[in-house]
Amino acid sequence: MDTRAYPVTRTDAEWRALLTPEQYYIMREHGTERPGSCALLNEKRAGTFTCAGCDSPLFESKLKFESGTGWPSFNEPVPGSVETETDRSHGMARTEVHCATCGSHLGHVFPDGPPPTGLRYCINGVALNFEPA
Repeated sequence: MDTRAYPVTRTDAEWRALLTPEQYYIMREHGTERPGSCALLNEKRAGTFTCAGCDSPLFESKLKFESGTGWPSFNEPVPGSVETETDRSHGMARTEVHCATCGSHLGHVFPDGPPPTGLRYCINGVALNFEPA
C-alpha cells in the first residue's frame, strides 16, 4: 500500500483483524477475487454499497449494471468517495480505484461502460458491504 495518510488509518495488524483473509488480499495487497464468486454481484435491491474497510458510501445501487464480467459494475461512484491511480501491474496500464477514506483497493475503472458516463467501475465484491435503503 502507499504511504499516504487517509482519514481512516489502521496498522497492518488492525487490518488483518478487521478483514477476512480474502478481503485483506484484495483490499490491502491489490488482489482480485474470482469472477462470479461474490453474492453482491446479484444484489438488486435499492441501497448503498459501502467500503468493507471503513463503511464509507461508495456506490448507489441505482448506478449498478450487469456488465457480464463477473464483478459488480457501476457507472459512477458517490462523489468524492474514490480516487484513482495508474496501475502498471500485469504488463498493462489500467486505472486502479481505491477508497478515498481508507485507501483500500477496490478494483479498476474502464472506458467501456454504458451511457451516460461511458465508464465501468469494475469492483471486487468482497471489498464492499451493502446497506439496503
